[in-house]
Amino acid sequence: MKTLELFNFDKLYFGKGLRFVSGVDEAGRGPLAGPVVAAAVILSDDTIIEEVNDSKKLTPKKREILFDKIKLQALSYGVGIVDSVIIDKINILQATFLAMKHALDKLAIKPEIVLVDGNHKIPGLEIKQEAIVSGDAKSQSIACASILAKVTRDRMMDEYAKQYPQYLFEKHKGYGTKAHIEAIKKFGACPIHRKTFAPLNSIS
Repeated sequence: MKTLELFNFDKLYFGKGLRFVSGVDEAGRGPLAGPVVAAAVILSDDTIIEEVNDSKKLTPKKREILFDKIKLQALSYGVGIVDSVIIDKINILQATFLAMKHALDKLAIKPEIVLVDGNHKIPGLEIKQEAIVSGDAKSQSIACASILAKVTRDRMMDEYAKQYPQYLFEKHKGYGTKAHIEAIKKFGACPIHRKTFAPLNSIS
């Protein structure tokens, strides 16, 4: 069972005597529009949330259901959001780190260790951390963070779709689909587009 595999990964850290293990993940590094969103989640050492998996492997409907379950069962969670203006100022990697720091700052419990999805540690973080490549497919706490980040961002993009209906954000969530790029060519960039991203930096 995948959920048990994810739980057992985090259990390795609890087995070292740690009580508060936080998984951290982001959504929205690649799109041409909208924010980058990160989430941090701390679960108890005996919590198994059924059907949790890497958010990319779940249907939108399943993510929505799990979003509420995770918030209910987590010891603590936080969400950090960095908008397109800041992304353009400091670049997407630094914006991702900033969103992760914001998410961690919102935790009601200070984690003893942070498990970060990917191959980069968060610079300047004064908490012990480990970068876990493909962490959202290995760790339950990271997988939970990936779901919170993804659902939060998708909901934001659905709201932006109402403000800027010509871009069809509700369909592609800001990613560089053919329809999205055609809309940018036709209408130019809107305020939530990342102006430093190709092809926006040449066609808008």
